[in-house]
Amino acid sequence: MTTDMTKGRIIPQLTEFTIPLVLGNLFQLTYNAADSVIVGRFVGDDALAAVGTAGPIMNMVILFISGMCMGAGILMSMYYGQKNYRVLERQISTTLLGGLAFSVAVAVLLLLLAHPILLLLQVPGDIIGPAGIYLRIIFVGLVFTFIYNFFSNTLRALGDSKVPLYFLIISAVLNVVGDLFFVVVLKWGVPGSALATVLSEALCCLCCVIYIKKKVPLLCLGKKWRVFDGSLLARTFSYGITSALQQMCVQLGKICVQTVVNVQGVAFIAAFTAINRVDDFAMTPQQNIAHASTTFMAQNRGAGNIRRMKRGFLCSVFLELVYTAAVFAVVFVFAKPIMQLFVDDGSEEVIGLGVSYLKLIAFMYVMPAATNTIQGFFRGIGDLKVTLISTVLNMSARFLAAWLMIHIMHGGFDRLAWANFFGWVAMLALQIPLFTIHWRKEKAAKPDA
Repeated sequence: MTTDMTKGRIIPQLTEFTIPLVLGNLFQLTYNAADSVIVGRFVGDDALAAVGTAGPIMNMVILFISGMCMGAGILMSMYYGQKNYRVLERQISTTLLGGLAFSVAVAVLLLLLAHPILLLLQVPGDIIGPAGIYLRIIFVGLVFTFIYNFFSNTLRALGDSKVPLYFLIISAVLNVVGDLFFVVVLKWGVPGSALATVLSEALCCLCCVIYIKKKVPLLCLGKKWRVFDGSLLARTFSYGITSALQQMCVQLGKICVQTVVNVQGVAFIAAFTAINRVDDFAMTPQQNIAHASTTFMAQNRGAGNIRRMKRGFLCSVFLELVYTAAVFAVVFVFAKPIMQLFVDDGSEEVIGLGVSYLKLIAFMYVMPAATNTIQGFFRGIGDLKVTLISTVLNMSARFLAAWLMIHIMHGGFDRLAWANFFGWVAMLALQIPLFTIHWRKEKAAKPDA
């Protein structure tokens, strides 16, 4: 069901919109983490390391596609807020056609380049084979990744974050079942884990298509699905590429840090794989609150409701703080049991490395809460360049700090937490002054009519 966010109580709207986003991403992270948990416990540390080294590359590609869809979704939100349904329909069909062609081309290219990319990242020889197979299977399913992200972002642009959640829950459950069947029963190892992921995404896409055909009249375009508007594609690409590059920068930064970790041995790699999964679970809801704020502000910007935009931002700050306090308590108190989910009790070195990181990073989660809130503001007003540049600063500082503290100064695994901290500081150093300038401009704008 679509939702008009240009009227009504703000906190209930943001909360109602955010909760399905959070649950959806947690389920998505669950079936991503299922690869690591099941492979780590039933195949071994080498297999866990192989999935871990392939993960950032896979995520970078997937998040690029997701970012393109997110950028298009901002435009859809604005047209929906304006009630300009004719342009909205053309925007939707153009995004689908352009995205399908793009995702197929990227999949073919990456199938050819999977092994050279792993070599470039200095992946150890004993795990490069399984990592390459894992990536190639995932790349075959990229078209399903695009279709799901396209429909999900389109529904969210129209104010519906619940339906994408339902489909993702189905996909997550099937992925876990598939992991258990292919990895534990059939003993297919790393390739079986990748196959389970692709099959679950394909079914998720099928569910999206069936639901939209029956329940969302606004998206039943018929012959209009074949409409391709070059002028809209140019604007979509401008929004989408900026959002996509931001998403890619996050993963590129993780890949750069991965190159520092890869030369420290299998225990370091396995622990890094586990803590990345934990960070994803901890910080994704913060991002979701910001994404809800983005949709809220984009719709209200399209409608010209400036005062309501400001109130929405302050409400998102409140929600971020409440969530961050809760996640700090969970990660700090349960650091060791969390690590034991990923490796068996005999891998004491891996567990110890992970616990040292989690105990420290728990205190720092307030930093990404702040950066995500401001990112949501800039996306909502359509200034995606600020979000891109600040993300580049974040990941550059993170990689440089990790390289200096671990590779040059030979620091311990917990230095990765400090590397994250320095990245967030660099990000806020740019964001806060620019946010202050934009906030003053918005305050000086004419109040809502």
